[in-house]
Amino acid sequence: MTVQLINISSPYVFKCYSKRYSIFRDLYEEGLFGIEIRNISSDLLVVLNELFASNHELSYITKKGDGISGDFLALISINNLIEIAQKIKSNIDEDAGYKISKVIHNYLSYNNKKIKINGKEIALSESLVMGILNVTPDSFSDGGNYINLDAAFDHVSKMVADGADIIDVGGESTRPGAVQVPEDEELKRVLPIIQKIHREFPNQIISIDTTKSKVAELAIEAGAHIINDISSFEFDSDILKVAKKYRVPLVIMHIKGRPQTMQKQPIYEDVVSEVYESLESKIKKAKLAGVDNLIIDPGIGFGKRVSDNYELLNRLSEFKGLGYPIMVGVSKKSFLGKSLNINVEHREIPTTAAETMAINNGARIVRTHNVINAKQSAEIVNLFKNPDRMINV
Repeated sequence: MTVQLINISSPYVFKCYSKRYSIFRDLYEEGLFGIEIRNISSDLLVVLNELFASNHELSYITKKGDGISGDFLALISINNLIEIAQKIKSNIDEDAGYKISKVIHNYLSYNNKKIKINGKEIALSESLVMGILNVTPDSFSDGGNYINLDAAFDHVSKMVADGADIIDVGGESTRPGAVQVPEDEELKRVLPIIQKIHREFPNQIISIDTTKSKVAELAIEAGAHIINDISSFEFDSDILKVAKKYRVPLVIMHIKGRPQTMQKQPIYEDVVSEVYESLESKIKKAKLAGVDNLIIDPGIGFGKRVSDNYELLNRLSEFKGLGYPIMVGVSKKSFLGKSLNINVEHREIPTTAAETMAINNGARIVRTHNVINAKQSAEIVNLFKNPDRMINV
């Protein structure tokens, strides 16, 4: 069973769900959410439909081909949903009622999120900026620029001066079609710069971008504080053991396939629902392994069509229901280039626009090549939401 709050206020999203649930209704009310409960028994479908109808709420069902299960959708205000969730928990299905209540709580309390890094709790009421350092010869944007230790450290120094909250060090390109790097080579690339950053900027938060448990462990011992694993421990499950041992945050990201093959005709029926369920499954596995200090990333550009990336950004707020801080990386990615027919060196302005949208829709960590632009985007979004901060200016 999956419970998801849907951003039904978007006309595009409403149109998609109207088709799925055969909703013959041209207008919808402001302030309504969609609550979708997927993969439940036909009996529970009927009972839920009757309960919502008795409370004068709009609800719809669609059955699977097996005839014994299906999905449920209701259009409802948050306050009314909270009341009905209690009724479901008490009188109908305790598990379903609890899951609905949990998703609502996660969504409403999202701006109060904190993350524990290096023994300190960091508030995520405002977005953090993660500056990218690729010590690789073949990354799509800056491959080869920072292989030299001095060049890499100069770039780090600039990002720190620009206000980077986190430096993300990667020694293996994960661009589409990238070839896997041997463990020893990856370690040679990342350990010297992590050690130097930790020595010269002892208060700087460092992330290691790797899918290998040994690289993650040695990077942490060298000074890294976060593991950023694009595979969500699929490529090396021992990463969970490392995250648990060192009590560091683990970024789990959605990827369809591997970098070598991920962009070869990726197909989704509903990209948001499928990515949501995949991340939910990974969260459960991580928690069973004793890892609950998590950050989630929908994986923009990782096994996604151009339209999929825009839909994920448009509906990013729905991932708040999973209960963990959302990280997004859109910087200079090919979906921006394909949309505007521009090369990577001309993608700064589209990147800033996409990052601003992501921050506005819930991204609490923005992974970027341009720290200053992302910091300014975050501040402008904060001012739109809190204009009284400039009342005396």
